[in-house]
Amino acid sequence: MENKKVPGTNGDVYVPFDSRSGDRSIVYFTRDLSSDGLEKIYKRISKDLSGKIAIKLHTGEKHGPNIIPRPWVENLVKKELPDATIVETNTYYDGDRYTTDKHRETLKVNGWTFCPVDIMDEDGTIDLPVKGGKWFDLMTMGKNIVNYDSLLVLTHFKGHTQGGFGGSAKNIGIGCADGMIGKAMIHTTPGSDDMWDIKTEEFMERMMESAKAVVDHFAPRISFINVMRNMSVSCDCEGLGAEPVVTPNVGILASLDILAIDQASVDLVYAMKEEDHHALVERIESRHGLRQLSYMKELGMGNDLYTLIDIDHDDKEIDAKEAVKDVKPFVKE
Repeated sequence: MENKKVPGTNGDVYVPFDSRSGDRSIVYFTRDLSSDGLEKIYKRISKDLSGKIAIKLHTGEKHGPNIIPRPWVENLVKKELPDATIVETNTYYDGDRYTTDKHRETLKVNGWTFCPVDIMDEDGTIDLPVKGGKWFDLMTMGKNIVNYDSLLVLTHFKGHTQGGFGGSAKNIGIGCADGMIGKAMIHTTPGSDDMWDIKTEEFMERMMESAKAVVDHFAPRISFINVMRNMSVSCDCEGLGAEPVVTPNVGILASLDILAIDQASVDLVYAMKEEDHHALVERIESRHGLRQLSYMKELGMGNDLYTLIDIDHDDKEIDAKEAVKDVKPFVKE
């Protein structure tokens, strides 16, 4: 007899909002894609951030066209987070961020010079526990992650060649794992000649277990922002080689719940018209990226039900279809 998966665990099957169960979390939403919009929504999820604060940001390959605009982040840091540090790790693949020296040169090229940037695996690694995982008991991270008290996960939401989509969980699941050991644990079967041989559901589960290690380490001093702008089906790690953007811009989301914010971001994509979301939905489903969401729920990382709060309109509760009702086709700025 064929071994069928429980509905919701298939990474190529979208589960509508009304078919989910459990508690609800709060996700804030603004259509204001600007430095002001980012600052405004940050204030909604900043209350638990204290002490030495790290900002996990994908700073991009050289001249990457789709990353969160540097002036937006610079404004946020100078006004709200003057003592914060941007944190990154080196890449698993050979490129502009493969070694610390190359990485620091890329940071200069992309303008990330207005505050300290800590390449967390520059001086080695540290293992963080993975609670309740089926693939890992420990995940290897950049050593310096333990030097911080709080983490702001500032994410450019977009597609991803292997993960289907890249949200807050991908940002920390891949982005905090060190370049050589942790990222290999997620991507590669030990002894394999193919460094990218782990795919579909297993890859999503490994990546989410890594993200859980980061969330558990910082909780409750961790907050999440997803910027839904310039959403290519390609990750920012592809730099100038990213596929052209065809998905409309949406806005900015923020939450204290990592599952809720990534689920809401995916729901906003699915709520678009077919012609607007076809490319990104195809990328998500063909890579079984929705398994990120169902596995986060199984790991107890948050809620896939949420209340979406429109901060542009007196904190009105809205649904995804209302939020994307007036989105415009992408126009290159």
